[in-house]
Amino acid sequence: MLRNRILQWIIDQLEKMKNKIEMESTKMTKKEVKEPYMMNRELSWLKFNERVLNEAGNPRVPLAERLTFASIYQSNLDEFYMVRVGTLMDQMESSEIVCENKTNMTSKEQVSAILKVTKELDLKKARIYEQLMGELEPKGIRIINFNKLSGEEGGLLEAYFDQEIAPYLSANIISKQQPFPFLKNKEIYAAALLESKGGKTKLAIIPCSNNVFKRLIEIPTRPGTFMLSEEIILHFLPKLFSRYTIAEKSLLRVTRNADIDTETIYDEDLDYRDAMQNLIKERKRMNPVRMELSRKLNKKMIGEICKYISVDKTHVFVSEVPLDMSFVFAIQNYLRNGNREELFFQKRSPRMTPELDEKKSLIAQIEQKDVLLSYPFENIKTFTNLLYEAARDESVVSMKMTLYRLADRSQIVDALVEACENGKEVVVLVELRARFDEESNIEYSRKLEEAGCRVIYGLNGLKVHSKLCLITRKTEAGLSYLTQIGTGNYNEKTSKLYTDLSLITANQDIGREAAAVFACLLRGETIQETNVLLVAPNCLQNKVLAMIDEEMLHAQNGEEAYVGVKINSLTDKDIIEKLVEASQAGVKIEMIVRGICCLVPDVKGYTENVKVVSIVGRFLEHSRIYRFGTKEREKVYIASADFMTRNTLRRVEVAAPILDEKLRDRLSMMFEMMMKDDEKGKLLNAKGRYEDQKFSDVKLDSQEEFYRMAYEAIQGRMENV
Repeated sequence: MLRNRILQWIIDQLEKMKNKIEMESTKMTKKEVKEPYMMNRELSWLKFNERVLNEAGNPRVPLAERLTFASIYQSNLDEFYMVRVGTLMDQMESSEIVCENKTNMTSKEQVSAILKVTKELDLKKARIYEQLMGELEPKGIRIINFNKLSGEEGGLLEAYFDQEIAPYLSANIISKQQPFPFLKNKEIYAAALLESKGGKTKLAIIPCSNNVFKRLIEIPTRPGTFMLSEEIILHFLPKLFSRYTIAEKSLLRVTRNADIDTETIYDEDLDYRDAMQNLIKERKRMNPVRMELSRKLNKKMIGEICKYISVDKTHVFVSEVPLDMSFVFAIQNYLRNGNREELFFQKRSPRMTPELDEKKSLIAQIEQKDVLLSYPFENIKTFTNLLYEAARDESVVSMKMTLYRLADRSQIVDALVEACENGKEVVVLVELRARFDEESNIEYSRKLEEAGCRVIYGLNGLKVHSKLCLITRKTEAGLSYLTQIGTGNYNEKTSKLYTDLSLITANQDIGREAAAVFACLLRGETIQETNVLLVAPNCLQNKVLAMIDEEMLHAQNGEEAYVGVKINSLTDKDIIEKLVEASQAGVKIEMIVRGICCLVPDVKGYTENVKVVSIVGRFLEHSRIYRFGTKEREKVYIASADFMTRNTLRRVEVAAPILDEKLRDRLSMMFEMMMKDDEKGKLLNAKGRYEDQKFSDVKLDSQEEFYRMAYEAIQGRMENV
């Protein structure tokens, strides 16, 4: 009996081993399969940021504006490492191998590929930076080093260093008594290897970021000629360490992981807002994911610094350009003060919409017709004026709003506070988990609460990313709703920099459904079914898929079928697969995707009917438009949601139908013009690369054209008046 039990145990173990081997084999087989129409999201994003960098080197962009693109490229890359690379590195520490679902790359493979591409982009950035500096020199601007200074100028800078910089520096020589200091995220430090007379070496770290002295320091004898303060500090290090010889030195900058887990803060015993503040503090001390050096150091010194800050040597980059490009805005101010307007974009300012008369009641006018605002071409002031009017209107009984990112000194918040002080019921959902805006939103939530507004936060496990405002009025006919639904944040500053759309309507079906959305949010729930709006997480992705299915049926019946989408990113695999299926069925698919696009178009047998254009221009493309069907049966929506799984299934998002035919035609015209943009628009090809497109000898810049149209429309109205 014992022998039989032992044999059975051995058989069972062998069976388990066999099953395990089969499972691993299946995993490997699955990993080897890569659909030809899929692109990795991280590598796709890097392609987008490369297009931003390309604008810094684009001779058709005014010279001073190209400096902005260089700085945006760097800040974009910083955030990418803080969030996306940080997430991947967290996954790498897991005992389970995690593969992304588009190309089946592991986290480690993705990080390795990102590092490789980043090094290639760094070389391109250095070439473009050198080109920019070369073109600035004839304009009277120079960034120089000590090799290009005369003896007299060197003496003046030394005196400046002694009097204005050195007194504010805190040098750390690493020892048992002085441990390695904490390096703050994205701040610049000088690192030096000190050698004593006895031959012993020590490491020194000196913070170079300081609010006391300027970063861009003008050479007194040469107007328009500057040095960066960190370079001055690095040059005069011997004055700080007179007992040592400087064996090696470099500036350094670390980028830290910022991928905080906001879901861990849901605890009935914790105050949500206080817990969020603690998490923000925790983020500031998370591990580095990248270290940048301004000069090459020996391997031993790099290894020592890497050990102290816990970063792998493969994440170390040597940069041939300044480690922080934000100084370019000081150069721009210098040029503006010198009246060098030809080096900048033509001045543009948002126009008031010609559809409304600002001198009359906006509420009364909107009750007569829907209004669509298009930022930055039209002014967000129309919407803020509506809020102030509602705050003072006796018929208004309540105002409800979702807030995600706000401007400093927000007029939106001031209007809501005034409404509350006037006795209106004001309910505001403030999403505290808006990444990098958490502290600002915490302060605004306090201000709203202190004014008497009812403030709630996002749902457990679901960010509220929708842009939804509901004004409820009590009229002789009963309750009446005015609803605003947008694609972008309620932010006066970004409304001048981002392209966004804002629908304001008195349609009561939309109003009732918006009221139902708010009722669910107040209960800590999500709406389960809608008839008019598309509302994630339960009623957006499924309805989008159904409308694509509907177009496939038309195509299969031999009819013309069409899907048009303008979004910031495309990563939702279910939607991608459905678009591929629709393309194979003969549906014409046009997409304007600014950033990440995991769908590769024009792949034979899969996406031959898909065309993808990306626009990177003066203003950040941010609006979302969904179009389904041909002219006679077209359904058009504007939305807060990209086609990313996080938006379609893990956030509360709202898309609104454009029911007015005139407004639908306007959006269709805008969409078609953006598809034909051959100045700032690039075509994504079957190899996953972006290429120029050309339609005529005169290039079309859709953003400039929309501004021209906005100027003409308001001018035409003024002439008619």
